[in-house]
Amino acid sequence: MKVFIIGDSISVHYGPYLEKYLTGIAEYSRKDGTVEALKNLDIPHGANGGDSQRVLEYLQARAKKQPIDTDYTLINCGLHDIKTDKKTGSKQIPIVEYKANLQKIIKVSRDSGLKVIWMRTTPADEEVHNAIQPDFFRFKADCIAYNEAADAVMAEAGVPSIDLYTFTNNLSDDVYCDHVHFHEHIREKQAAFIAGYIASIVN
Repeated sequence: MKVFIIGDSISVHYGPYLEKYLTGIAEYSRKDGTVEALKNLDIPHGANGGDSQRVLEYLQARAKKQPIDTDYTLINCGLHDIKTDKKTGSKQIPIVEYKANLQKIIKVSRDSGLKVIWMRTTPADEEVHNAIQPDFFRFKADCIAYNEAADAVMAEAGVPSIDLYTFTNNLSDDVYCDHVHFHEHIREKQAAFIAGYIASIVN
């Protein structure tokens, strides 16, 4: 059984632990470019999948040129979608467009013969984030709203979801190493949680 990961920088961080915990359960692979992604976690490059439009375009390109060799795609996008322009208040990807992109992501994946597992978007430390990030805001309310929008899309499509948002939110008060990313021990806990869920789906 094979699982292919497409997600933002959060998935880049928990990825090595997830690969370890999936040993004997599923073969792990992901979007290439981890070194490139780690150079700047706020700007999506390489293994950082970015927003829903970027994920969709990646899947469409792979479907045409080099189909992904996997059974399941574990997909997440949302943190980049909710980026909010400090001057205009506009979202990088409005929620209506976000939902439409998710529907297209499911379709292109299934048309390629891939089963989709959805990952709910992790929370951000709104107070710290909006104090130190010079280019854009992120708001807790948007993260909740976009997760709920994704929940509706996945439920309608019959796609299983892993609730990493609630799991992470319930861990402790000291989970962040910055404004949105997590300490190493939190990343490992996230990976163990995800691996357990994947095991329950694929076996």
